[in-house]
Amino acid sequence: MDPGFLLLQLLNGLQFAMLLFLLAVGLSVVLGMMNFINLAHGTLYMVGAFVGFAAAERAGSFWAALAAGPAAAAALGAVFYGALLRHMQRAGAMKQVLVTFGLIFVGIDAVRLIWGDYAKTLLAPSALAGSVHILGQVYPAYRLFIIALGLALALVLYLGLERTRLGAVVRAGVDDRVMAASLGLDVERAFFAVFCLGCALAGLAGVAASPVLEIYPGMDMAILIPTLIVVVVGGPGRLAGAFFGALLIGMAETFGAVFIPDFSSFMIYAVMSLVLLLRPQGLLPARHSP
Repeated sequence: MDPGFLLLQLLNGLQFAMLLFLLAVGLSVVLGMMNFINLAHGTLYMVGAFVGFAAAERAGSFWAALAAGPAAAAALGAVFYGALLRHMQRAGAMKQVLVTFGLIFVGIDAVRLIWGDYAKTLLAPSALAGSVHILGQVYPAYRLFIIALGLALALVLYLGLERTRLGAVVRAGVDDRVMAASLGLDVERAFFAVFCLGCALAGLAGVAASPVLEIYPGMDMAILIPTLIVVVVGGPGRLAGAFFGALLIGMAETFGAVFIPDFSSFMIYAVMSLVLLLRPQGLLPARHSP
């Protein structure tokens, strides 16, 4: 119960929560807006990491990776939307799950074909390779960068949804898609833009996680379950739900591994069960189903 130790774990939990948020926000909004279960969202996270690794190797810069990874994930997401998602929105949930689950394995094999089956590591930029002293504790500067990046993007997304016309159209479409479209709002274009943005954030999360976690084929499967739990806990369709759901799951995962390591893998499921018992729709769900 040393205060310094608790501070370090709090920062670790916040860092993991920000990665989960970057992944979950796109998945949550797509589920809330389009009623589409996209299990292949984690594949965009993996593709972003590998494309970022390739860009960093070619350019010799981490910042090139931070630009290339999200761009590649957004482009792949746009293709996925036009070729598949748009035509499967009215399909049953089971068909959506089966098709997107199959895309996970297509993505893994494609990555293996291009980059091989070996784990890779993307080094943090030299400016963030050191450590920072916080209240007498030493903490990696790069992990603080992830926390700052997640919080900054959460603020930008909040302002974008609350202060712009695109945000107003998206919120109207989430609340009542039919009514918004009948008023002349281009809901489809707004949803497409937000879908591509969510894909870019997944790619960004892949690049941001690379100096902390290994890059390997199948890394999307490892992060998929925690991301889905964040969406369920937070409630689909709301930015705030994804943010607070990520905070709750990130902290539960981190402190569970520290204080009850024998049951650490059970913690996030216990938290999810408790939340769903008290609030079956999640912490902050959209007001209406699309």
